[in-house]
Amino acid sequence: MSTLVHSPAWQALTAHQTEISQRTMREMFCDDPKRFDKFSLQLDGLLLDYSKNLLTEETLELLLNLARQSNLDDWIARMFNGDKINTSEQRAVLHTALRAPRNTSVYVDGKDVVPDVHRVLDQIRVFSEAVRNGTLCGHTGKSFRDVVNIGIGGSALGPLMVSEALKSYGSAKLNVHFVSNVDATDLTEILKCLDPETTLFIISSKTFTTLETLTNAQSARDWLVNLLGTNESVGKHFVAISTNIAATSKFGINPDNVFEFWDWVGGRYSLWSAIGLPIALYIGINNFERLLAGAHAMDEHFRETPLEQNIPAILGMLGVWYANFFGTTSYAILPYDQYLQHLPAYLQQLEMESNGKCVDHNGQVVDYDTGMVIWGEPGTNGQHSFYQLIHQGTHMVPADFLAPINSHNPLGEHHAILLANCFAQTEALMLGKTSAEARTELEQQGLSGASLETLLPYKVFPGNRPTNTLLFDQLDPYTLGMLVALYEHKVFVQSVVWDTNAFDQWGVEFGKQLASKLLPELQRKERVFVHDSSTNGLINHFLARRI
Repeated sequence: MSTLVHSPAWQALTAHQTEISQRTMREMFCDDPKRFDKFSLQLDGLLLDYSKNLLTEETLELLLNLARQSNLDDWIARMFNGDKINTSEQRAVLHTALRAPRNTSVYVDGKDVVPDVHRVLDQIRVFSEAVRNGTLCGHTGKSFRDVVNIGIGGSALGPLMVSEALKSYGSAKLNVHFVSNVDATDLTEILKCLDPETTLFIISSKTFTTLETLTNAQSARDWLVNLLGTNESVGKHFVAISTNIAATSKFGINPDNVFEFWDWVGGRYSLWSAIGLPIALYIGINNFERLLAGAHAMDEHFRETPLEQNIPAILGMLGVWYANFFGTTSYAILPYDQYLQHLPAYLQQLEMESNGKCVDHNGQVVDYDTGMVIWGEPGTNGQHSFYQLIHQGTHMVPADFLAPINSHNPLGEHHAILLANCFAQTEALMLGKTSAEARTELEQQGLSGASLETLLPYKVFPGNRPTNTLLFDQLDPYTLGMLVALYEHKVFVQSVVWDTNAFDQWGVEFGKQLASKLLPELQRKERVFVHDSSTNGLINHFLARRI
């Protein structure tokens, strides 16, 4: 066994889990009328209720002891100080610097990076305001009506999620679209409804070499040039978020319209950087800066607050509790807000790309579980889909429920019905329904005898299913910034305990390497025999049947 599994804090939790497994949350709430007060926290209009979890005050203390044993406070300080905690790539991890106020300082290799961050933010302000007010126009002098962001991974998911989440703040004169899949259908279906004279393209690629992104960008360029009749139009209709000025210039992009970001910004942590340009264009730079301010508020809370009241630390340790001591393998994100429909997919990348690791910082294979499968859909849609498994399935699926107290679209009783469902689901998952309760209910419905006994087992719910509820006053830029930063830090907390690097993604790179080797074989007509029999068979079947 590893040092972690042998450690006193881990062993104490293992013993404690045996005790907790004999209890139910229903009993815990009956025994302690103040349970909600003890296990809830607030920050700037955001409420976390974590009382519907399999924990007591002793559990929380044992979990925080594990965090302390892992030197979490030290790791937090190192991240904020710009230490190169991405050890496999020898990089600092400073997405937090992207939302640092102008009057602060953050150093990387002896250089204060905050001035550069705000230089780019100022560039985004000038550019986005010029596009939004119509002073910056396309090749034929028409104002832009559509923005197409071409990227993949964090360069697409982050801006997409935020733009949809903050649709209430979006421009009525500017539409945003996102192309990420190299499947031509993704790009083609978007281009069908666009006018090249009024379309602005953003190419998001740090190195300007990402195959999927550059393939889509080149096809978009061809579409534009073909319809406008000149290569000169490219400089008016394309901008880039990249560090490769030579490549962007060769593509035809004006160097003044290239927005910089840095190698200490990981893709899945990059929406706060120039990658957020489509967000600023859509909701306006002032709202984008409110998004940054909300994230900064969570940063300060995470860095300065004792672990006992630290929202990201507690959420992170609850995930460790279930993954490592209850054997749970998946985690549901259930937003009761249609505007947050892309949040589960965004958090899939954030959590699974960050914590989907099997070796520790020393390169040793770990002997404990890291990460969980993240998934989910907005309520109430999910209730008529997969909630059955959460309620009565054989798997424990911890879940986060997120909901606004006030809707941007107050229509009749819609919002009250929505929140009634949200609160009812967490209560039902906690309480369950005993056999005695189900029997009484069926008897009140007029059933008896064999009919009742036959139906009874199907009406019993085990309950004791853990949930967290995050309530916020309204989904605005500041609140969304807090929420996203909260999950970023939650992921980091878990990686510290598991002693893994949350900031590399070599599995992603491996798949790209193999794809680059296979591509020439798909472009030729000769049969191949250099792979395993399955891969050979698939390639040869494709070659034989392609049109």
